[in-house]
Amino acid sequence: MTGKLEGKVGVITGGCSGIGLATARKFVAEGARVVIGDLDNVNGPRIAEELGGSFLRTDVTDQAEVEALFAHAKATFGSVDIAFNNAGISPPDDDSILKTGIEAWNRVQQVNLTSVYLCCKAALPYMLEQGAGSIINTASFVALMGAATSQISYTASKGGVLAMTRELGVQFAGKGIRVNALCPGPVNTPLLQELFATDPERAARRLIHIPMGRFAEPEEVANAVAFLASDEASFITATEFLVDGGLSHAYVTPLESDFE
Repeated sequence: MTGKLEGKVGVITGGCSGIGLATARKFVAEGARVVIGDLDNVNGPRIAEELGGSFLRTDVTDQAEVEALFAHAKATFGSVDIAFNNAGISPPDDDSILKTGIEAWNRVQQVNLTSVYLCCKAALPYMLEQGAGSIINTASFVALMGAATSQISYTASKGGVLAMTRELGVQFAGKGIRVNALCPGPVNTPLLQELFATDPERAARRLIHIPMGRFAEPEEVANAVAFLASDEASFITATEFLVDGGLSHAYVTPLESDFE
């Protein structure tokens, strides 16, 4: 029995940790070959070797390096079938608009939004030539709702990813290319752990709003990415794909007493 991604080639940015790493493993388990673009020169080659894929150190804010990543995928494995544009940051100096300086704002926008623009721009010519492809851009549930515990540039960047994804999904739907935005809720990744270790109150304020009562595991989000990348999602494009445990649609969350 073959996997749902058998014979496909997937390019994953931010593939050395968290959601990206879990997705790389899931893609390979489903029959795909993967090319990982990341800044992690230490773990990247090891992960790629473990998965039978390829690694290229890539600064996703650099257009030439992004173009080289997708060219490398094409030259190495013969096609670019999936682009999972997933690299992102959430630094502590991105806070309330009253506290966030322009340097922090620009850095987050470059990594979280401009990089997605560059990756889509680099991937699309290969997919147009093939007449098929799936692009999955990592947005967030914060693109759909507001929060008083603000990370203003992160939130704005993810809103931009969602809007750009919708436009590209509509523009290229007739060319056999699907473009969707993955919108995870809080995920148990090193990025989230680092953020919440320094601010347990902020973690608690978020967790209480998740009906399932826990953060997602990276593997659960990877399952959603693999679905969007596969032909099983052949009529899904230009949409936000929520993997948030019900968070974005919860007015109040259940208490244990509600079930007694």
